[in-house]
Amino acid sequence: MEGLKGVYPCYENQFQIDTAVSGSAAAMKTIAECESFGVSFDNGVEEWTPFDTEGWVRRLMTAKSVTITVTAKRNVGDAGNDAVSELAWKNGRNVEKDFQWTFPDGTAVKFAQAVINVTNIGAGDSTAVAPLEFEVMSNGKPEITLPA
Repeated sequence: MEGLKGVYPCYENQFQIDTAVSGSAAAMKTIAECESFGVSFDNGVEEWTPFDTEGWVRRLMTAKSVTITVTAKRNVGDAGNDAVSELAWKNGRNVEKDFQWTFPDGTAVKFAQAVINVTNIGAGDSTAVAPLEFEVMSNGKPEITLPA
């Protein structure tokens, strides 16, 4: 984006999930109460050593996947937060949802049918605010839309 320059706070990243019921048009909603996230790229790299490189290894990246790990607070009644939470009790293809990561510069990375792995809903100390923790695991190549 032409106007964005310099550093920015992490909270300017936003996450959206499709909240539509099966068979309805997509309804992407922001997930409320996200407080931290981490991103892990798993890159498949093939290596080989042909004679003409005199022992030096050649490499080619042949595969990619992304996992986004999110820590949030459980916010009952927020459409995005509820959509994630409800997946804790599902399995198989029923935990696949469209998910989008929107960067501060407007870049949007949309994961079609990402696997949403809910790892915690509500467990913690008696005086703590109930957590919502989950992983978003890519399920094929994401669609990347750059800002105009």
